[in-house]
Amino acid sequence: MTTTVHNSKGTATPGLLGRLLSSGTHQRLLAFTSLIILLVVFSVASPHFMQTSNIIAILQATSVNGVLAVAATLVIITGGIDLSVGTLMTFTAVIAGVVLTFAGMPLPLGIVAAIAAGVFCGFCSGSFIAKMKIPPFIATLGMMLILKGLSLVISGTRPIYFNNTPGFDQISRGSLIGDLLPALPIPNGVLILFLVALAASYVLRRTVLGRYTFALGSNEEAVRLSGVNTDRWKIAVYALAGGICGIAGILIASRLNSAQPALGMGYELEAIAAVVIGGTSLSGGKGTILGTLIGALIMAVLTNGLRVLSVAQEWQTVVTGAIIILAVYADMARRKKS
Repeated sequence: MTTTVHNSKGTATPGLLGRLLSSGTHQRLLAFTSLIILLVVFSVASPHFMQTSNIIAILQATSVNGVLAVAATLVIITGGIDLSVGTLMTFTAVIAGVVLTFAGMPLPLGIVAAIAAGVFCGFCSGSFIAKMKIPPFIATLGMMLILKGLSLVISGTRPIYFNNTPGFDQISRGSLIGDLLPALPIPNGVLILFLVALAASYVLRRTVLGRYTFALGSNEEAVRLSGVNTDRWKIAVYALAGGICGIAGILIASRLNSAQPALGMGYELEAIAAVVIGGTSLSGGKGTILGTLIGALIMAVLTNGLRVLSVAQEWQTVVTGAIIILAVYADMARRKKS
């Protein structure tokens, strides 16, 4: 899941040496090294960290945040931002609850409804930005508040449980790999994350949408002057990101076996932090899905490690905020250097 590295002039950097010397590769290597260091430190600090149950908990957390981070990566590469990914995840989970629990529809229909709701909300956010020219920060902030309110209204401010939907909890917590290889009880949620990442990486590398995603972040005006309908492609990116958030909504609802309407706030910050840690530039035009996955793992390992060490929740929040600031500063330093 690698992408072609471009230099500041937008041309491909040839050869293995050029790829290794690129700032994007440096960032991914730095992130991967940081991940290894965190694993070693927490393993030494606590004998409980490397237990199988704890590793599975880390992978479960990564599956949800990782899928959200993949969605955020697509948007950030265009030079935009989406503050609504967390509440959109919650909203799609609530939609799944309405379809499966309230309406009693079959499981596949509930999954499709959640993803379709995500696509529609992403389409609306993209339209606000592309057609109404509302800045992405404001448009997605407004969408975040709208979705938060709608989730509470639709659910009646109460959780929706999936106890009467057989197999729903197995979407995230089951293990197809574990059924075949009992020594590797990797949750289905991690497998879904891997498939989503592969699909998103393919879109970025091999499709017209992927090429225009990078082009919009590099120089949107130049793309527009070349005769491309940039509004249409921008809306398409936000709609695709919304659909991916719908997948995250299914994963977290399956993991909890319920749709929690008050959940979601704060997830967008961890997703954006994972994206930036993984080497995607906040100014747009550069980024990889592989880097984002490494960033999501770092966030999950750090949160879990602090919890295992019994660090107070308020200090965990402080650490998360500090990491976001450092990640943004590192991105600014990379841009200044390039």
